[in-house]
Amino acid sequence: MNLNRASIPDLAVLQAFEAAARHGNFTKAAAELSLTQSAVSRQVRTLEVLFGVPLFERSRQRVHLSVAGRQVLPGVQRLLAQSEELVVKARSAVAADGRLSIAALPTFCNRWLMPRLPTFLASRPGLTVEIASRSAPFDLHEADVDIAIHFGQPVWANATCTYLCSEVILPVAAPALARPGDMRTAGDVARLPLLHLTTRPMLWAEWFRACGTGDQVAYRGSRFDQFSTVIEAALGGLGAALLPTYLIETELASGALEVILDLPMSTENGYYVVLPDGRRQGSAGFEFQEWLIGQVRRP
Repeated sequence: MNLNRASIPDLAVLQAFEAAARHGNFTKAAAELSLTQSAVSRQVRTLEVLFGVPLFERSRQRVHLSVAGRQVLPGVQRLLAQSEELVVKARSAVAADGRLSIAALPTFCNRWLMPRLPTFLASRPGLTVEIASRSAPFDLHEADVDIAIHFGQPVWANATCTYLCSEVILPVAAPALARPGDMRTAGDVARLPLLHLTTRPMLWAEWFRACGTGDQVAYRGSRFDQFSTVIEAALGGLGAALLPTYLIETELASGALEVILDLPMSTENGYYVVLPDGRRQGSAGFEFQEWLIGQVRRP
């Protein structure tokens, strides 16, 4: 169904409805919006006439959302949030010499990318970055994202994946839990409490099999849904963890975590830089891709 533009409510009307719903009071909504109480009431009434249903149940001192009002409110809140985002992006574009929108895996972003990002920005004064945490493919064009960092296979609709690096994992633990000299075989590691990443439940089993050890004990232990939480659990001495070394560079350098058995395993997936189709050379996204590849190849 296509609506006439005149049938679409003004943002001011939606703001009045949302504020009244949040406060449960037209007077408080009016104070927030610098309007009179009667103006808020008129705007809400305009919306009720447009929708053809009452949005509030009115009592002496307060107003309460009707069933229809409760159904409408989430959509109105999304529209207002999108409008605010549009204004912020437009103002940022005017104030800056350029914008780079990046989507990256949360732990990779926080632990590997963020310490290195100032180096990239230092040679590009005026460039601003927007970083969103994303763990699965999405429509880069629709989301207006310049570049994504993806872990998995090089498959992404309407985009080009460029290989960045493989993933090599090692068993690590806090020194209080286990010292490298105490761990001579995978069987020794098997006697420790094991920490698991929920989204990759077979990781310990695969490592034990790669070491030639049975995986009977590979599934016991605590489970966490983010690598960052697994790292914190390992730092706290809750158990041994299988972690990519690039995520724990600081902890390994300081000795807060130690590789307890030097038997690395490469996983079947890798990291890829993803550019939306049609992205030209010389764009901020393309420059960032080349910089990322250079960072990974550094000793």
